[in-house]
Amino acid sequence: MTAENQELENKVKNVLEQIRPYLQADGGDVEFIEMNDDKVVSVRLLGMCGNCPHSQMTLKHGIEAAVKKVLPEVASVESVIE
Repeated sequence: MTAENQELENKVKNVLEQIRPYLQADGGDVEFIEMNDDKVVSVRLLGMCGNCPHSQMTLKHGIEAAVKKVLPEVASVESVIE
């Protein structure tokens, strides 16, 4: 991983930490998994967010929007399902 990508990854993690309390207030959470070379961020939705019927809306209109507002170079935020 390049130093530039490592720095961007750290910034993504920081944004996720900032929005985490809002997710936790609704019984959910988010976990950073990875960011690939194409600047696609993978996260895992946890708790109530993991099985909520609105999880895709939370992911795209909440988490991804927050990340891209601060870090427009991020291509997208995707949810990893195990």
